[in-house]
Amino acid sequence: MNGSLHTFRKEKQTVWRFAVVGASNTAVDFAVFFLLAAAGVPAAAAQVVSYGAGMANSYIWNRRWTFEVKRKANIGEFLRFLAVNGLSLGASLGVLLVADRFAPLWLAKSVATLVGMAANFAGSRYWVFAEQTGREAEGKRGWR
Repeated sequence: MNGSLHTFRKEKQTVWRFAVVGASNTAVDFAVFFLLAAAGVPAAAAQVVSYGAGMANSYIWNRRWTFEVKRKANIGEFLRFLAVNGLSLGASLGVLLVADRFAPLWLAKSVATLVGMAANFAGSRYWVFAEQTGREAEGKRGWR
């Protein structure tokens, strides 16, 4: 098979898996939120816990299935994951606040979500779960 065609198909599969994991993150978030709310936990506390559960789901499944990382997990990788998620949230929030001035809320939210997903995918693919190089491949500690 042509190398570039194989790469394209592999990347397409990765994007699809990322979307599936994203949907499962939302399901985990909603399930945990409503279980906690039904148990009498205040909405803000339930949101924090449920969002964290969705992020944990995201880390586990994107690492194992979407990006098929073989190396042992480490704190640097997890901190990069948290940073990417924070930056993705910031990007989507910025787009939402601007787009909401010019478009219906549903459209502003949709565009903001797509921007956040794109930022999260790029950060996850090329920074958080990227192939090991240099110091990491040699087993040395360091920030990448």
